[in-house]
Amino acid sequence: MTFRFTATTAAVALLAGFALPAAAAPITTLYSTGVDAVGVATIGSGADLHWTLNGGSAFTGGTNGVFPIPPWVNETAKSRWLTPSANAADGFYDPSSDGIYTYTQVFSLAGYKASTASFSGLFASDNTVDKITLNGVTIAGSGGSFSARNAFNSTGGTFNAGVNTLTFTVRNDAQIGGNPTGLNVDVAGTATAVPEPASWALMVVGFGMVGFATRRRQNVVAA
Repeated sequence: MTFRFTATTAAVALLAGFALPAAAAPITTLYSTGVDAVGVATIGSGADLHWTLNGGSAFTGGTNGVFPIPPWVNETAKSRWLTPSANAADGFYDPSSDGIYTYTQVFSLAGYKASTASFSGLFASDNTVDKITLNGVTIAGSGGSFSARNAFNSTGGTFNAGVNTLTFTVRNDAQIGGNPTGLNVDVAGTATAVPEPASWALMVVGFGMVGFATRRRQNVVAA
């Protein structure tokens, strides 16, 4: 049997590709703490590139093997501790009351289908996290410690099609004489990418090829 590869079969093959479900892609605008633009842990002290603290800068500054790391869990190649100051000290410390520290990351889902988005990760904190929120909705209650990493995810949260805000509210227990505080977050997410305009144009061309080939075949049969 001879198979004729006509314009119709070519267009159908093209459209079949578009019919396949789109694969989830990494959310490239979502970052762990203490990493550069490609998600690799930075070196040395400095303001974090993606997270803020109480509306200002959050700093990397800890060093594995130097207090407070340990007793804090070690930093890794994928995430670092963030603190209120560049030397891992509690820059806002008030010995008369607990300190509240709000760490925030704003990321975008432009180019993604928001309804397909999700993320998960691990966090450690000194002392504990009061809550984790996504766009103002609590996705995890109080918990965590500085000696172990704890799991969290986006379950229960709602993603926006554009700008999204992930927030960790950390409570540092009052302690006379000083008390370091910090947050370490290792997070990653995925979402289905929205087809580029060129891809939509290619699909429209495919439909046109099917229509043209169908009409041509009808004309030939009629003749």
